[in-house]
Parts: sequence; C-alpha cells; structure tokens
Amino acid sequence: MYTLQIEHAITDFDVWKAAFDRDPVNRAASGVTAHRVSRPVDDPHSVVVELDFEQRAQAESLLANLQTKVWNSSDMAPALKGAPKTRILESAL
Repeated sequence: MYTLQIEHAITDFDVWKAAFDRDPVNRAASGVTAHRVSRPVDDPHSVVVELDFEQRAQAESLLANLQTKVWNSSDMAPALKGAPKTRILESAL
C-alpha cells in the first residue's frame, strides 16, 4: 500500500473542507482506496491529508493532477495558503 501524505497551510478549515468534499480530482476514479483528514491540535491553520492507493503510480498520478489542476487555482483550492508539503509513503508492514 502507498499513501500520498499532504500537509497544507490553510486560511479557513470550513472553506478548505467544502472544496475537498467537492472532490475535483475524483479520488475514487484516481485509485484512492481510503482517505484521512487530520488537524494538528496546536495549529488550526493546518491540515494533513492521507490518501491510500494500491499502486505507487496511482499516488504519483494523483499528486501530479493536484499540482497542475487544483493547487494553482484559487477557485478549486480557495483556502490554500502557500505550497503544500507532500510525500509518498510505502507501507512497511
């Protein structure tokens, strides 16, 4: 299993969550098998998203779509502040 981990600085969680829920990259069709949204307890202006995939190529493809189609659009990512920090993780167990 592979996980695309994304950490965003955000301006407003409710605005960000509404945009996330609109699912502009069609997570299911992109191979996402599960997802988690977390918020650091000491930072209300940050969010961590983890998207799980069966194949590394699926995670890489979705990341490329996010970078080119979502994160550079204030309409699609209205509460994003700065560039997200990302990495792809491989399950070790």
